[in-house]
Amino acid sequence: MVGTTLLAGGVILAILLVLGFIMNKSTSKTSYAAFYPSFLMVAVGLVLLLLATMTKVDIMGAGYGGWGIASLFAAAITMIVLSIIQTKPDTN
Repeated sequence: MVGTTLLAGGVILAILLVLGFIMNKSTSKTSYAAFYPSFLMVAVGLVLLLLATMTKVDIMGAGYGGWGIASLFAAAITMIVLSIIQTKPDTN
Protein backbone atom coordinates (compact mmCIF):
# COMPACT_ATOMS: atom_id res chain seq x y z
CA MET A 1 0.00 0.00 0.00
CA VAL A 2 2.83 2.40 0.82
CA GLY A 3 4.65 1.44 -2.36
CA THR A 4 1.56 2.12 -4.44
CA THR A 5 1.14 5.53 -2.83
CA LEU A 6 4.77 6.45 -3.47
CA LEU A 7 4.57 5.23 -7.06
CA ALA A 8 1.35 7.16 -7.69
CA GLY A 9 2.89 10.26 -6.12
CA GLY A 10 5.95 9.96 -8.34
CA VAL A 11 3.88 9.58 -11.50
CA ILE A 12 1.62 12.51 -10.58
CA LEU A 13 4.74 14.55 -9.72
CA ALA A 14 6.29 13.88 -13.13
CA ILE A 15 3.08 14.85 -14.92
CA LEU A 16 2.68 18.04 -12.89
CA LEU A 17 6.31 19.04 -13.42
CA VAL A 18 6.04 18.61 -17.19
CA LEU A 19 2.80 20.63 -17.25
CA GLY A 20 4.36 23.28 -15.02
CA PHE A 21 7.49 23.60 -17.15
CA ILE A 22 5.44 23.93 -20.33
CA MET A 23 3.14 26.52 -18.79
CA ASN A 24 6.11 28.37 -17.28
CA LYS A 25 7.79 28.70 -20.67
CA SER A 26 4.59 29.68 -22.48
CA THR A 27 3.50 32.44 -20.07
CA SER A 28 5.14 35.56 -18.72
CA LYS A 29 7.40 35.42 -15.67
CA THR A 30 4.89 37.39 -13.58
CA SER A 31 2.04 34.98 -14.30
CA TYR A 32 0.96 32.32 -11.83
CA ALA A 33 -0.50 30.10 -14.56
CA ALA A 34 2.23 27.49 -14.09
CA PHE A 35 0.88 26.81 -10.60
CA TYR A 36 -2.73 26.14 -11.68
CA PRO A 37 -2.30 22.36 -12.19
CA SER A 38 -0.80 22.13 -8.70
CA PHE A 39 -3.66 24.14 -7.20
CA LEU A 40 -6.10 21.76 -8.87
CA MET A 41 -4.20 18.74 -7.54
CA VAL A 42 -4.31 20.17 -3.99
CA ALA A 43 -8.09 20.41 -4.29
CA VAL A 44 -8.31 16.85 -5.63
CA GLY A 45 -6.06 15.60 -2.83
CA LEU A 46 -8.17 17.26 -0.14
CA VAL A 47 -11.38 15.83 -1.63
CA LEU A 48 -9.84 12.35 -1.74
CA LEU A 49 -8.75 12.64 1.89
CA LEU A 50 -12.27 13.71 2.82
CA LEU A 51 -13.75 10.76 0.94
CA ALA A 52 -11.34 8.40 2.70
CA THR A 53 -13.05 9.15 6.00
CA MET A 54 -16.45 8.15 4.63
CA THR A 55 -15.90 4.87 2.81
CA LYS A 56 -13.30 2.19 2.14
CA VAL A 57 -12.43 2.02 -1.55
CA ASP A 58 -9.31 0.42 -3.02
CA ILE A 59 -8.02 1.78 -6.33
CA MET A 60 -4.98 -0.06 -7.77
CA GLY A 61 -3.77 -1.07 -4.31
CA ALA A 62 -4.26 2.24 -2.50
CA GLY A 63 -7.34 3.72 -0.93
CA TYR A 64 -8.68 7.23 -1.30
CA GLY A 65 -6.40 8.35 1.52
CA GLY A 66 -3.31 7.06 -0.25
CA TRP A 67 -4.28 8.78 -3.47
CA GLY A 68 -5.00 11.98 -1.56
CA ILE A 69 -1.61 11.88 0.14
CA ALA A 70 0.10 11.17 -3.19
CA SER A 71 -1.72 14.09 -4.83
CA LEU A 72 -0.81 16.51 -2.04
CA PHE A 73 2.82 15.33 -2.07
CA ALA A 74 3.11 15.81 -5.83
CA ALA A 75 1.46 19.23 -5.73
CA ALA A 76 3.70 20.45 -2.90
CA ILE A 77 6.93 19.32 -4.56
CA THR A 78 5.82 20.80 -7.89
CA MET A 79 5.04 24.16 -6.29
CA ILE A 80 8.45 24.22 -4.59
CA VAL A 81 10.31 23.38 -7.80
CA LEU A 82 8.35 25.89 -9.90
CA SER A 83 8.84 28.67 -7.36
CA ILE A 84 12.60 28.05 -7.43
CA ILE A 85 12.61 28.09 -11.24
CA GLN A 86 10.60 31.32 -11.45
CA THR A 87 12.87 33.34 -9.18
CA LYS A 88 15.21 35.70 -10.96
CA PRO A 89 18.73 36.21 -9.61
CA ASP A 90 19.77 39.75 -8.75
CA THR A 91 21.67 41.34 -11.61
CA ASN A 92 23.05 44.24 -9.55
